Formats: sequence, C-alpha cells, structure tokens
Amino acid sequence: MVKIASTFGRSGTHDYILLRASALILASYAVFLIAWLVCNPGVSYADWVGFFGHIGVKIYTLLALTGLLIHAWIGIWQVLTDYVKNSLLRGAIQYVVVIALFVYWFTGLFVLWGV
Repeated sequence: MVKIASTFGRSGTHDYILLRASALILASYAVFLIAWLVCNPGVSYADWVGFFGHIGVKIYTLLALTGLLIHAWIGIWQVLTDYVKNSLLRGAIQYVVVIALFVYWFTGLFVLWGV
C-alpha cells in the first residue's frame, strides 16, 4: 500500500470517515447557532458575549473550527491532486492553504478564549 504523506488520514477510507464526521459536526453546529438565534431575537453584543462565555459553547465552537480545518484540508487536497498536475505548484498551493487554515484556527482560538 502506498502511503501519501500529504493526506490528513491514513487512507482514503479514513479520509472519507473524517470528512463525514466533520460535516456532521459542522451541520450540527450550524443548526445549534440558528436555533439559538431563533430563540433569542434581537441579539445584542452582551448576549453574544454571554453566549460564547459558556464553556460548553467554547468547546463546541472549537470542535467546529477543528472540523472545518479537517474538512477544508481534505477537500482542498483532493481537488489539488485531481487538477494540479505540477507537483511543485501543487506543493506550494498546499503550503499556502495549510498556513491559512492554521492561521484561521488559531485566530478563532484566541478570539474564542478571549471572551
């Protein structure tokens, strides 16, 4: 079996499971936020701070951010390996995407835990 170092999972099956699990986490998080917004019309800044101040919401949001990172990386990797045949260009694009994803994740982490 050929091991590809740039995949997030260990195999195609593992990537498939990670994609589906991260999609479920992201969908449930979206439903959670929409339900909260429907139940709390006229949300103010203080309401947002109070909502994201709860430890459960912080953990769930961090889980959703991590799921987004995993989902985006696997999706970008699959698209790039299918459509960008030049390995140097593909590696450069993957590098930029990985840096951007980690910057997004750490920004979310610092903003989230700064509340």
